[in-house]
Amino acid sequence: MKDRPTFRQELETNGFSVIENLFSGEETAKILEAIEAADQGRETFRKSRDLFAIRQFLREVPSVSKLILTEKLQAVIRELMDGHAFVVKSIYFDKPESSNWVVAWHQDLTISVDQKTEMEGFGPWTRKQNQFAVQPPVHFLENILTIRIHLDDTDEHNGALKVIPGSHLEKVCRPETLEQKEEKGVSCRVKRGGIMLMKPLTFHSSGRTTNGKQRRLIHLELANQELPAGLHWSERMDLNLFS
Repeated sequence: MKDRPTFRQELETNGFSVIENLFSGEETAKILEAIEAADQGRETFRKSRDLFAIRQFLREVPSVSKLILTEKLQAVIRELMDGHAFVVKSIYFDKPESSNWVVAWHQDLTISVDQKTEMEGFGPWTRKQNQFAVQPPVHFLENILTIRIHLDDTDEHNGALKVIPGSHLEKVCRPETLEQKEEKGVSCRVKRGGIMLMKPLTFHSSGRTTNGKQRRLIHLELANQELPAGLHWSERMDLNLFS
């Protein structure tokens, strides 16, 4: 594993970093077994030809929590979040072998909250699968850490994220400002058992699958700031629940 100053500096400078071999082959197999055993009839499970996703993943498949939030991963989180953090979003993504699903360049600009409450600096609002999402003031986004746990080898041929290094430093930007930056995009190849760290404000995209290989991963978002009175993170879960 990279030493801590290296991945922390990469994250701050480039907006992303990759740490290989954080999970063993046995650990990733156990995670996949727990997912396969879950009841897939719930409304938070979305399954189609191009995508299988589980939203509110840690709540819907609680048996995976201890398998995912290992001491190694929590050590990375403590280093990057200065010792204090909690989960605010968790999603499982399975991009099948024949998927034509493409994600255009974007930043992750919304957070999931428990209710719609008109509040200065928060908006616009959306609602999906009985969950509210809102764009918060930028300082909340700057202090969120995204962790993508890869359960398959992933490269540019089966949906690896493509990112624009340093783009998070420009705060919130309109996608049309990317015209002169797209050529700077790099693919983030990650082996099974590795993780990708990312700042939500980093511009990123994902292409279709062209090599007939599956891409499964777990997307976690962690925060270290509470929301203003009257608003709560809808998926807030303390890490000490899993230790």
